[in-house]
Amino acid sequence: MDQNLDRYFKEIIYNDAWMIAVLKLVRDLNLNDCWIGAGFVRNKIWDHLHGEKRTKLNDIDVIYYDHSKSSKECDLLIENKLKIKQSILNWSVKNQARMHIKNKHNQYTDCNEAISFWPETATSLAVRLNAKNQIRYIAPYGLEDLFNLTVNPTPHFDLTTYNERVKKKGWIQKWNRLEINTTNNMVLKK
Repeated sequence: MDQNLDRYFKEIIYNDAWMIAVLKLVRDLNLNDCWIGAGFVRNKIWDHLHGEKRTKLNDIDVIYYDHSKSSKECDLLIENKLKIKQSILNWSVKNQARMHIKNKHNQYTDCNEAISFWPETATSLAVRLNAKNQIRYIAPYGLEDLFNLTVNPTPHFDLTTYNERVKKKGWIQKWNRLEINTTNNMVLKK
């Protein structure tokens, strides 16, 4: 792991009071192996590297891993708790102990393994605050693609779905320095 990249990543998040407040809300739920991932982190870094203000998020992806709460109803109860605390945010809570069923995979062992099956390497990451307000993160594919503004598919994700998703997201219009690997030896640039 590149120590400078690690420090830079954490510094960007530490300097965002809104992100820290959201991370504290989620930490205070005291869920097992709990993180906020995907666009919450990816967009912040890409916005920072492009000198842009915060890009509006579709939702805030809260993930956790707990066999004892593996029903969709449990996730909805947690979402409702978060909505009571912060109603203007669109929360999406998913227990990764059951997501393997939806994705037709073998059962995941934890959130780190679960996010290794997410579509893009730059999206397969999540952060949390520990009890000492220190940022911790998981990134099965590292931080390099995220900071190099490179979008690559993860090895476990369906390539057709990946290409459709990348096209639908319109990331190149939001962040014009991205390079998107379309997996057929083409790289999309603005």
